[in-house]
Amino acid sequence: MIETITRIPVAHYANLKERAGYSIKIDDKEIALFKLSSGEVYALENRSPHPKGGVLSEGLVSGRFVYCPVYDWKISLVDGMVQAPDEGQVRTYSVERKEDILFIVL
Repeated sequence: MIETITRIPVAHYANLKERAGYSIKIDDKEIALFKLSSGEVYALENRSPHPKGGVLSEGLVSGRFVYCPVYDWKISLVDGMVQAPDEGQVRTYSVERKEDILFIVL
């Protein structure tokens, strides 16, 4: 079986502010984009894994982590893992940059 990789243009790199979250929607997926002070850009599911949820694009970014704005859970932007003592994981998405355009890879 051949797996198809889809690259979807989602934002201009220059338009993203550092340490701020941006919400985008691709089909039925809501994705949060985060540009770090280092210039790296990460994308993950825009919902905290807490049973009552939380919109991660509204969270505080510190280093390579975002804090859920509702429950203050610390979530890695690299692998989506919730940090102890809390538990859980959110889906991450690969981000590619070609010149000023950012792509989500599905």
